[in-house]
Amino acid sequence: MSGFSPAFERLGAALAAVVLQQQETLAEFLPREDWSADLTARTYSSGGVTVQVALLGSYAARERTWLWGWANPQFGESHPAVEPTLAIRGLGARLGIPEFTTPEVDLSWYDGPAGHGGELLAMAAGGVLGGGGYIGAGYDGGSAYLHVDDPQAPPAPWDPVPVPRLLANAVSLFPRDPRLTLVRLLSRHRVGYRETEGGIDLDLPGGGTARAHFDGLGRFVQWQSELTPANL
Repeated sequence: MSGFSPAFERLGAALAAVVLQQQETLAEFLPREDWSADLTARTYSSGGVTVQVALLGSYAARERTWLWGWANPQFGESHPAVEPTLAIRGLGARLGIPEFTTPEVDLSWYDGPAGHGGELLAMAAGGVLGGGGYIGAGYDGGSAYLHVDDPQAPPAPWDPVPVPRLLANAVSLFPRDPRLTLVRLLSRHRVGYRETEGGIDLDLPGGGTARAHFDGLGRFVQWQSELTPANL
């Protein structure tokens, strides 16, 4: 049984596929080699590429807790790397998402497909802020999570081919509402769709059609598509 609040699970479901797609785009842009970060200057450098970042929070592996940057005594909400992320806490207060307003979140209960529960908090937080994606920067005892808010980081382009994979992976992490997960990905790219009792029909940009099938419990079960040569 999930220890996340229903409000967090629904937000995660809405953002998961969008975030996963952006993470793949970020991985192609930003080499994961020896890295360095200067949070006062809000920079992260890896493989000769430097991007502007903000501090989301950190995950402590031994304690299995997530600590928001604004609650970390080493930083605080007025720190240059933390200030851009305070909108997450504000959204949590407005929507009743305790994971976004609790300074240190206990994730010891989590036993899901992600490496740890902190990864899901980073995903949701990064999705709220948009931008270029997020980075997990490991250190002794855990990982710090940085949000890339640099215009040089490219946005994920529309591509129909990986959609079923993105949807399946997103639903494995945030299974609450697979239809919402797909709809938000389509809306992100302004792809038209029609909802039916058993699925969602798409008219793909550039030609072609696709249909996502859902069972009686709302679970994603199948993807069918007919792509034109321009979409292959």
